[in-house]
Amino acid sequence: MRGEPSCPKCGGRVRAPGLFSDTWQCAVHGTVYPVQPVTPPSVEGLGVVVHRTQVPVWMPWPLPVGWLFTGVAGAGDDRSGGRASAVACSGPGPLGGVGELILVAEELGVGLGARYAGIEGPDPGPCLNVEKPPDAKVLAAGRPTPLWHVSGVPADRAVFAGEACGLWLWAVVWPEQSGLLMYDELVLADLRDAGAEIDLVPCGALSPRLLQP
Repeated sequence: MRGEPSCPKCGGRVRAPGLFSDTWQCAVHGTVYPVQPVTPPSVEGLGVVVHRTQVPVWMPWPLPVGWLFTGVAGAGDDRSGGRASAVACSGPGPLGGVGELILVAEELGVGLGARYAGIEGPDPGPCLNVEKPPDAKVLAAGRPTPLWHVSGVPADRAVFAGEACGLWLWAVVWPEQSGLLMYDELVLADLRDAGAEIDLVPCGALSPRLLQP
C-alpha cells in the first residue's frame, strides 16, 4: 500500500485509466478510487493531503496527552481529488500500553473505512444498530456527532462509525480496550480549517496500521 496505488476495499492492485477505461479498476471490485501511497508523518506531507482532499481530514485536536500524529492515507487521484482520508495517531492507552487510532472520513461506497475496520464493506450501515442510543459521541468541526459500535469486527480492535458533514466517519482503535478513548467526547478538527495550527502537529513514527489494515 505504501509503494503504489491500491484498491481501498481489498488492498489489491489497480489498473490506471487508459485506452479501455477512464477510471481506476480493481479486478475484484471494478471502478474504485485508488488508495495512494501512505504519507509518513510530517507537517509537510500532511499539508499536501489536506490541500488535495475533497473530504474532511479529522484529527483529535488538541491530541490527547502524549499522543502523536503517525501518518495519513487517502483514496482518490489528481483528477477526482481525495474522496477518503485516514489519519493515524498513537499514544498512551487508557488502560496502559500503546493505543492506536485511525480516523476515516469518506464518501459513500469508497470502502477505506471498512478495510481498516476489518469487515466486508464498503459502508458501515449494515453493521450499525442506530435504533439504540449511540455508544460514543465526538465533537466534529464543532458539531455533536453520535457514533455507534460497528459489529462483526476482529477482536483486536474497537470500531465506531457515524455521519459527520454528510460523510461517513469511522474511528478504528487498537487494542480493543483502547476504545475507552472514544468515551471521552473527543474534539475532532478538520485539518482543512486548521490554518497555521497545522504546523504545531506533533509527529511520531509511521503507524504500521496504515500499511496493514
